[in-house]
Amino acid sequence: MKNHEPRFADRLNTAADAKRALLEKARANNPANDPEFAARQAARRESAIARDARNAERKAAKEAEKQRLAEEKAAAEAARAAAEEAERLAREIEAAAEVERKITLEAERKAARDARYAARKARRR
Repeated sequence: MKNHEPRFADRLNTAADAKRALLEKARANNPANDPEFAARQAARRESAIARDARNAERKAAKEAEKQRLAEEKAAAEAARAAAEEAERLAREIEAAAEVERKITLEAERKAARDARYAARKARRR
């Protein structure tokens, strides 16, 4: 046996045995065989579901806040537009009153002028 060299078939069998031993070792260390594994997996699933629920709640709160801000902005815009419209109407009313005052003043001046003219005519006769 001094000069015994492993043949090809011997090398294949040795490699297959080594693979089989590694597979058995991996199966022995498989976490699915652990009795606490299912409990840990269930706990992970529950925490993932709770996390997803919190994320959904947070997202809904953000959307509600965004909606509230949009409504506030729209209300502020409407109030600003109403204030501008009221201011414009006030300016128009003031301008109309000023025009009416000028017309009244002109009418009074014309009446005074006409009275003076009539008085002058009456004195000449």
